[in-house]
Parts: sequence; C-alpha cells; structure tokens
Amino acid sequence: MANRLQWRKKKKWLQWVNIALVVYLLCGIALYLLQDRFLFHPAALTRTSPYHFSAPNREINVAADETSNMNVVQFFTNDSLSRGVVLYFHGNRKNISWYATYASDFTENGYEVWMIDYPGFGKSTGRLTEQKLYDDAMQVYIMARSKFTADRIILYGKSLGTGIASWLAARRSCKELILETPYYSMTSLVQHYMPIYPVGTLLKYKLPVYKYLNLVNAPVTIFHGAADKVIPYHNAHRLTAAMHSKDRFITIENAGHKNLNDYPQFHNALDSLLNNVQK
Repeated sequence: MANRLQWRKKKKWLQWVNIALVVYLLCGIALYLLQDRFLFHPAALTRTSPYHFSAPNREINVAADETSNMNVVQFFTNDSLSRGVVLYFHGNRKNISWYATYASDFTENGYEVWMIDYPGFGKSTGRLTEQKLYDDAMQVYIMARSKFTADRIILYGKSLGTGIASWLAARRSCKELILETPYYSMTSLVQHYMPIYPVGTLLKYKLPVYKYLNLVNAPVTIFHGAADKVIPYHNAHRLTAAMHSKDRFITIENAGHKNLNDYPQFHNALDSLLNNVQK
C-alpha cells in the first residue's frame, strides 16, 4: 500500500514536470517565432498619408529596391544656415510622427534633424532585419555627408535606436554620439525578462551596444532615467565599462523610460552639448 502511494506521488510529480517542460518549450518556440512582435510595435502608413508637422520639413523616400523604401523626414531650423545635422534613430514604437515632437530640442539649437523610419514603420517598407537597420543608417549617413562634413554630424539614438546609432558611430566619423535610454545589448535586455531561456541562441537581434562603444572615437554622452522600468538602469549602466574617459553617463533621478524630456536636467545637459560639444 505504501509503495502504491509513493508510485502515485512520483507519477503525479512526473506529470507536472512534463507539463512544465511542454510549457517551457512552447514559450521558447513563441519567443523565437514571434520575437519581432515582442520587440517592435510599428504603426504603418500609406505612401500618400500626409504628415502634419508644424516645423519646416521635407519628406524624402529612398528606394533600395522594388520592395524596400526608406522614409526620411528632414526638420529644418528657422535660420537659413544650420550648425549641422542630427541623425535621429528612434525607438521601437509607431513611426516618425510619434517622435517628431523631439525635433525642436535640436532645431532650436540650430541643428537640422533627419529622422528615418525602420522597415514596417510609417511609410518605410521592406524586410526588417538587424542588418537592414544598419544598412539604412549607413544610407542616411551617406546622404548627410553630401551636405555636411563629419564634424557637423551628431548621431542620436533613443531606446531601440541606441544600438543603431552606436553601430554607425563605430564605423563613421561624427561630432558626437548621444544615447537616450540605451541597453547594454538587446540580448542582455531580453535575458533580463526571460532568464530561463538561451536568449543568445534564440534572438535574431543582438544590437551589442557595448561592443560598438569600444570603437567609437567621438565623444559619447548617455542619458538614462534611474527609475526606468523598460530598460533597467543597471543594464544601461554596464555600458560605463566600455566608455572612454572623455565620455559621460548622466543619470536623471526619478525619470522613467519615456519622460526624460520632462526633466530640466536633461534639457540643460543636452543644450550644453549642442552649443559646446567639446568636453
């Protein structure tokens, strides 16, 4: 009788183990197959959808092939001559119209702002891959170099865009690299949320910011909110190990992931950078 009870308990325990294993495997498969949906939240627009921006701007469409279009919006200053250009690589949500409000942070300091949408975002089309993100960034840099010297180009990355901006700064000269709420790497960030999975194997998007920062010769400034619950502060702060002595990591106390723009400390530091980038 005792042996029978022990066998029933063992059998029940094995059933629960099997159920847990099946759930683990199914969630792992979902992570691999649906990772684009987890990571990216675009809002697509038709090619003819109008933008309603109050600032002076121009829209450009760059066709890489028959199925791939990169949409760029250039925001201009009110002055006839600009001090340079900020290539702005935005986050993982919606499209340029969601981030256009931030253009004034730069145009009011005399810089043009060129924003691109990633494939599937806004009016940009094509297949979204990590390499495609890099290729589009290089394309917009080449466009900028036809008008500005490298020492008049600032690369700015916000959230998702920090990996793209860092990659570009590691390969091309620029005046400054500015990162807002960056991650150590996309792999480390997803691992934070899903620690029981081999994320390094499953994830198609690595975006290793820490590797790129080691190769950046331009001054680097990082802004991060201490209360960021999307990209934890400790994840971003790990980047300090890859930064050089001339670089700065600026902590915005009490700020979260989306509201750095609400804090005077952020604006004061950004204005200082744009008006006197030399450290």
